[in-house]
Amino acid sequence: MRVLGIETSCDETAAAVVENGERILSNVVASQVRMHEKYGGVVPELASREHLKRIVPVVREACERAALGWEGIDGIAVTEGPGLVGSLLVGVVYGKALARALSKPLVGVNHLEGHVHSVLLYNKAERAEGAALLEAVLPAVALIVSGGHTCLVHVHSTASDGNQAFSYRRLGQTRDDAAGEAFDKVAKLLALGYPGGPVIDRLARHGDAARVEFGKVKMKGNPFDFSFSGLKTAVLYRVRGTPLADEAAARRSRREAAGPLAFEEVRKLCSPPTLDLVAGFQEAVVNDLVGRAFAAAESERVQTIFVSGGVAANSRLRERFAARAERGGYTIHFPSPALCTDNAAMIAAAGYFKLQNSERAGPTLTAHASLPLGT
Repeated sequence: MRVLGIETSCDETAAAVVENGERILSNVVASQVRMHEKYGGVVPELASREHLKRIVPVVREACERAALGWEGIDGIAVTEGPGLVGSLLVGVVYGKALARALSKPLVGVNHLEGHVHSVLLYNKAERAEGAALLEAVLPAVALIVSGGHTCLVHVHSTASDGNQAFSYRRLGQTRDDAAGEAFDKVAKLLALGYPGGPVIDRLARHGDAARVEFGKVKMKGNPFDFSFSGLKTAVLYRVRGTPLADEAAARRSRREAAGPLAFEEVRKLCSPPTLDLVAGFQEAVVNDLVGRAFAAAESERVQTIFVSGGVAANSRLRERFAARAERGGYTIHFPSPALCTDNAAMIAAAGYFKLQNSERAGPTLTAHASLPLGT
């Protein structure tokens, strides 16, 4: 079964064709990073307008790269939420129209479930174990961490008549900023560039996190919930009224005059105290993500952890997970860096299993800004 996936939840217009939920035939992503860079974050109205321009050529390119005509598509999967409503509607409406015009089955996919399947999709391709991989790694605890989402989910699967079905139970979620959002806001505060996650990841390698410690994030209630607004505010207080603020203002002026700056130029414009601050902030975020993920795995008595979403590409996060897993006998699964960020291959992969289980979306399918994964 060849499934066409469509993803427009935020600022990436993406389409992909995946065969049998495990073989990527094409994966096309049109990024809007350059458009939103000068604002330091995604502008929803601009994002939805750009999706309108790109959705048709992106879908056509995905089919061309897969060497398929419309008749070669067996089903369509489209992200229905969560995300920016204006952006989501572009993909949902186009997917519904295409499915109707081609008389193809359609399913809506939760964007967060797509991130879970990005892990399975990558590991199936790498290991060539097919369904056996699911039996080996599930149940698992999944940490989904990106610019818009940070949550922990228990993932389980069952097989019936040769078809695989997935179930999810929500363990914890962010109470305020998502981890990726905190990276972006700190990068904007320090005038480091956008998106903030990748640039902070690279700059942190040149700083000493031990010189700027933020301490452990403490919250009452659910121990598997997250909160990153306090860390962001702590960075603000360490910068405000200090030479670091003047330094950030100088970088901002340089960018406004010269446009986007190359990484090496940004690094040269950062003093050692700024690099230490960036490293300390990243270490605090990583400590919190790793600590709560392993605590959840221990509580659920599972030995497998999935880590997905844009922040899963962070090199320090991967290092810390690998080291902790080795000490505790856990197995950690990441997607490839290309499948960490928003893409349609993961939507097509998740959609495949829904189509196999005879799930179908009707004419009432619509976009949902908030759409939790699991109960």
